[in-house]
Amino acid sequence: MPAAAGYGEIEEAAHAVGLIVMGTLVQDGRTLVLLGAGADFWPAFQAAPEARDTAPDPVDRWSLRVVGALAARFGAQALFPFGGPPYQPFIAWARQSGRAFQSPVGMLVHDRVGLMISYRGALHLPGLVDCPAPPAAHPCHSCAAKPCTKACPVGALAAGQAYDLDACHGFLETGPGQDCMERGCAVRRACPLSAGAGRVAAQSHHHMKAFHKR
Repeated sequence: MPAAAGYGEIEEAAHAVGLIVMGTLVQDGRTLVLLGAGADFWPAFQAAPEARDTAPDPVDRWSLRVVGALAARFGAQALFPFGGPPYQPFIAWARQSGRAFQSPVGMLVHDRVGLMISYRGALHLPGLVDCPAPPAAHPCHSCAAKPCTKACPVGALAAGQAYDLDACHGFLETGPGQDCMERGCAVRRACPLSAGAGRVAAQSHHHMKAFHKR
């Protein structure tokens, strides 16, 4: 059994492979560490074999390998937001961590990466770890302009309404919709906190192609 690790060691190990700690919570008497994509994720993924082969779901396969290796290092169970059903309750865990909140347009917003949330996995550690306290305030409450509510060119994502998925996909098939296809969802980009994700256009384009398969 690997020696018990501290939060700093886990955070450093995640950073070394291109991931960031996006939150922690206690689950079944043990610490659950949520891992996601930050500014170093895309370069790390691009250098990996999964990015260069022709097999499907390269990002998920990269996540399985990388998060699985971290789990083995720390004696943890690796959990993932894909591969179900049944699916792991990552959205509920994100909210319980105190670092992700419901935004005015319905999507989760994170205190560090804004609307560019991409959970790649979680480590369910063998015991409890002393972790930093989460932010006390919902970040959208201090955002006076709320640009996310006005950013969608076709109003598919707006305050107080359900996500109009058909309108979104329809727009992505038009000429003007190529801006979202190439640079990422305009709503996600509009959030001031999204800059913290360090998301480059190539990464957003990859995710948009996966999203817009029809």
